[in-house]
Amino acid sequence: MLRGLIIALALATASPAVACVVDPFSKSAFPKSLAFDLTSTGQIGRAWFDSPSEIYDHGVLGRTVEPDSLFVQDPPGGAPCGTLIKAGAGHVFEDIAPRLADLDGDGENEVIVVRSSVTKGAQLAVYGIVDGNFGLIAATDYIGQKNRWLAPAGIADFDGDGRVEVAYIDRPHLLGDLVFVRPQDRRLVEIARLPGVTNHRIGDDFILGGLRDCGQGAELVLASKDWARLLVVGWQNGPQAQDAGAYSATAMQAAMACR
Repeated sequence: MLRGLIIALALATASPAVACVVDPFSKSAFPKSLAFDLTSTGQIGRAWFDSPSEIYDHGVLGRTVEPDSLFVQDPPGGAPCGTLIKAGAGHVFEDIAPRLADLDGDGENEVIVVRSSVTKGAQLAVYGIVDGNFGLIAATDYIGQKNRWLAPAGIADFDGDGRVEVAYIDRPHLLGDLVFVRPQDRRLVEIARLPGVTNHRIGDDFILGGLRDCGQGAELVLASKDWARLLVVGWQNGPQAQDAGAYSATAMQAAMACR
């Protein structure tokens, strides 16, 4: 916690014209959480988690602490020290890594994460720049109960209408619904839902499958809720799941590679 406060203080006093002496990421307690976009010409090029917290003992990702800080850094040419933001009182970022994507088409990346309340469970949250300030700009409702989680699946224009959607699995260990949401009026509004899928096992520190494009548009590679079948979800008047054979880790890797 002290380290997080020191970093936050350094950020508040750092000049954008002077490079950081030490890359803040080098001190992160979650080194696997780094996300970066080398193509970014806007204000968000790297993001990661930091500041371990013990306030939430869910352990769905196989660890005893969860980050309560999100660190966002500009691409080359921007302010090198970046911005640190807290999850908020009674919250953690119950996630593997941030995701960078331009959700609203303005040329600037947003940061998409799983943010969990110690009393109300997980929500999908979007952080971005509004009026020159970085902060929370949209979120889904909380699942509504402690120790209930969601697993991001992919970000793309799934329905081909020129707008970007975020897909996640609502309670991959319990419910297993694939949900598609889109930013609208500072909320993430659900536009479609498909039951019977999953992409995570309790205790894994990774999320399986994800987004692919094999020439037919954005698709998601997932498993059936019982882990028996490999599924490819595309969009035909709504999300549609195609059975791609028996599930195995090898089969999923091949499907992700369009083989």
